[in-house]
Amino acid sequence: MGRGDKRTKKGKIAAGSFGISRPQKVKKVAVKKAAPKKAAKKTAAKK
Repeated sequence: MGRGDKRTKKGKIAAGSFGISRPQKVKKVAVKKAAPKKAAKKTAAKK
């Protein structure tokens, strides 16, 4: 159990890999809500 063991966190760091013992951090992307679309102005019906 050391740097050569790929099952440990220390081994994963040495090997530069990711897995259960060293999960890769996922960046959370903020989702922007779409601005509500403005309704088209209705013109008065001509008589």
